[in-house]
Amino acid sequence: MIYLNNKLVPKSKAMISVFDHGFLYGDGVYETLRSYNGVVFMIDEHIERLFRSAEMIGLKLPKTHENIRKAIYRTLTANRQKNAYTRISVSRGPGPIGLDPALCPKPTFVIISNPLKGYPAKYYQKGVKIAVVSTRRNFKNSLNPKIKSLNFLNNILAKIESINRGAYEAIMLNYQGYLAEGTITNIFFVKNNILHTPSLDLGILDGITRRIILDCAKELKIKTKEGRFKREDLYRAREVFISNTTMEVMPVTTVDNKKTGKESGRITRMLHSAYKKYIKTYIREPADRTQKVESRK
Repeated sequence: MIYLNNKLVPKSKAMISVFDHGFLYGDGVYETLRSYNGVVFMIDEHIERLFRSAEMIGLKLPKTHENIRKAIYRTLTANRQKNAYTRISVSRGPGPIGLDPALCPKPTFVIISNPLKGYPAKYYQKGVKIAVVSTRRNFKNSLNPKIKSLNFLNNILAKIESINRGAYEAIMLNYQGYLAEGTITNIFFVKNNILHTPSLDLGILDGITRRIILDCAKELKIKTKEGRFKREDLYRAREVFISNTTMEVMPVTTVDNKKTGKESGRITRMLHSAYKKYIKTYIREPADRTQKVESRK
């Protein structure tokens, strides 16, 4: 079942207009969330970021924070999914051809949920391969990466490059040549027992998982550094990993066909363990904060 605007409809009937400006121009925003045992992890933070993205493109969301929350759980319950990934997409809506947002009087609101079976265990045991690609991350003064936009062409071009090079993920540099982020991930590396990650002012998404990892590092007394780094820093790193909502903490063992660090380094393992502990604490919180997917008979 797909949540379309204000109701749940079967997948076969979940249709939008060919005049929808999300389809025509990629005009809209989105968020991806993960649920564990019926609880949607960091749901309020994701919804708040959705509102921020919408505000940054002048799009008024058609629902309140609480109504979006309820719609997410309603969708998961209808699909009987407790361990799932959920995507919220909000487009400018249908309207005549043209770029003026005023042409679209009503946004299109969609929630899609699918079961999450998890990533192959070997990815976490042996690590994955990444490639630093030639496609540069959008210049933040042209299209700010803090906007989780439906227009994903920048990321898609980078992904094509990584596929052609046999890599699992592409890492983009910003316009100045500094490490920015992956197509769907944030990048971290460990050097001299310090956890490094690109700073937000380089034009990257302030990932929710990224924030949690940095907080976990501080709890573990691991020194952290957010700054400007070059691709060569990845080559010389002791450990490298990528992160996002669904993959959590994914070790990297090859960068541009160069072996880096160990299969899954000590600090990477520590942070993934701490992240898992954070999740367990979150889903045990009071029901009025986290809510749960209802069982349907």
